Amino acid sequence: MKNALMYGAGNIGRGFIGQLFHMSGYEISFIDVNMTVIDKLNNDGQYPIYITEGEGYSEYLVTGVHGVNGRDNEAIAEAMAAADIMATAVGVNILKFIAAPFAGGVRRRMEKGIEAPLNVIICENMIEADKYFAALVKENLNEAEREYFDTHIALVEPSIGRMVPATPKEIAEKNPLAVCVEPYCELPVDKNAFLGEIPDIKNMVPFAPFDFFIRRKLFMHNMSHALTAYLGALRGYTYIWEAISDPDIKALAEAALAEASRALHLEYGVSMEELKAFSDNLIERFRNKLLGDTVERVGKDTKRKLSENDRFVGTARLCEKHGIAPTTVLVGLSAGLHFAPEGDDASIEVAGAARSLGVRSALSTYCGISEDSEVASAIECLYKKIGAGTPISELIG
Repeated sequence: MKNALMYGAGNIGRGFIGQLFHMSGYEISFIDVNMTVIDKLNNDGQYPIYITEGEGYSEYLVTGVHGVNGRDNEAIAEAMAAADIMATAVGVNILKFIAAPFAGGVRRRMEKGIEAPLNVIICENMIEADKYFAALVKENLNEAEREYFDTHIALVEPSIGRMVPATPKEIAEKNPLAVCVEPYCELPVDKNAFLGEIPDIKNMVPFAPFDFFIRRKLFMHNMSHALTAYLGALRGYTYIWEAISDPDIKALAEAALAEASRALHLEYGVSMEELKAFSDNLIERFRNKLLGDTVERVGKDTKRKLSENDRFVGTARLCEKHGIAPTTVLVGLSAGLHFAPEGDDASIEVAGAARSLGVRSALSTYCGISEDSEVASAIECLYKKIGAGTPISELIG
């Protein structure tokens, strides 16, 4: 039996990558610090995935699973030594904490003389997460180990498009390992990043060059999803499906997607027809009520989501590169500066800075946008309009 190792037993790990590994004939070990999850994985040896189908669900059972204590570095090293393929889905902010244990696994494979390459799919919402994580890991390796890392370990960027929100309460109460997902289940990956033969993983689609798919995910899916959340919060909606059903919010989401599409079309030569079809599909997927995806979850952590290379600023800069005014994209960013739900410390920090220090200062600190730029002036104007209660439909002409 082939062995797959999943670092992170959260919703993406269980609800997406775990399913693909199982469909491909792998036994799966999950590494996580949540011992409730790890113990139940070891006790049950399986977990259900609930796939939305119209007004109901179809159940898919993932079997042959195990749990590994994420605080047991020795167990992690041994699991990495036994792995034929691996993936991470821990969250960008957690990568720095798993770098040392991961390095221990690299060291163990080297000590055992394992020549077979280990391809690791880095399922984190960050452009060049592979390079970022590689640098973190190498800080924990000596020169010989770094050489082994470079020749035997491949960090592969994917484009994670499947939406896997927090599991609805009624499903989680039946089984805390259960995950609720949308039907979309395709995993584009960077074809050129693999070492050796590319593993045969169901629904994994290798592409080269891959940069377009990374940007399409971040600048279209992630950007419009967050915009829907931030505008939805302004109107008091709880769920994403409620927000996207609002005609004004839907119109702005479509307009922002059109701006991003034109920029991607000019950057990569992809047809507008293909990008329009992708946009329409996104809007329809956002309307999925059964996912129960909340405005709060999708909008969470504006400190990251409004940052310099992320969904809004990155999209705006690509638009500007091609002479496209990112008018509606900036509406989403401006609404994000107001987003501060209880318990979301990162977003509260950003919103507080915009209020107390001024919008331009916050843009410089958190978004990498110069205080004296035209973009900063436009965002400041939009921010004030939103604060004054200007209707969403009147934020742009």
